[in-house]
Amino acid sequence: MTVLDLNAATGCYSEILARAVGPSGRVIAHNHPGARTTLPAGALEARYANNRLPNVEQLFARHNDLRLPTASLDVVLMSMVYHDTYWHRDGVDWGPIDRQALLESLRAALKPGGIVGVIDHAAAPGQDPFESVQALHRIDPAVVRRDFVAAGFEPDGESDVLRNRGDDYGLDIFDAAVVGRTDRFVLRFRKSR
Repeated sequence: MTVLDLNAATGCYSEILARAVGPSGRVIAHNHPGARTTLPAGALEARYANNRLPNVEQLFARHNDLRLPTASLDVVLMSMVYHDTYWHRDGVDWGPIDRQALLESLRAALKPGGIVGVIDHAAAPGQDPFESVQALHRIDPAVVRRDFVAAGFEPDGESDVLRNRGDDYGLDIFDAAVVGRTDRFVLRFRKSR
C-alpha cells in the first residue's frame, strides 16, 4: 500500500504507518515547507536520519501545490489537521487553503476504493468553522462530512473510540484542562470510482 500522511509534523504516525505497510509499502510524510523551521529543531532528522525509515519519503509542499500522480494512493491519513485547512492569519505562510481543490486533488490521487481517514478535535455542533478553528483549533464533524461529500467522497464509517463527551468545547485544544483529552471524532471516506 501507499499511504499519504498529510501534515505529518514530526512523523509519529508516519512511522507507525511505515511499519503497518511493511517494507514493500510506501508512506509519503507530507509537511508544509515552513515545517522545517517551525517543528522542534532536530525532530525530522531524529525520525528520518540514516535511512531509519527506508519506506518513508518526506514531501514538502504547500497544500494547494501537492502534485501526486493520479490513482497512486491507497490511503490518506489526516490526523488532527483537517481543521487547519480553515486556519489563516495574515503574515503567516500557511494559507488560505482552497479546501475544495485540496480534497479534489486527494481524490484524484486515490485509487478506486481508496480511503481517507480523518481524526480531529470536535467543535460544538453548528459552529462556524472559521471561528471555531481560529479561536479553538476545533471543527464540527458535520462540516468535515459536508466538505468531503462536496468533493465527491462517500462517507464510509466512523468511530467513537476517541470521543470524550466531557470535553468543554469552549476551551482551546491547548488549554491545560483538555490538552490531550479533547473530544475527537474519527471519520472514514471512500473514493467510489
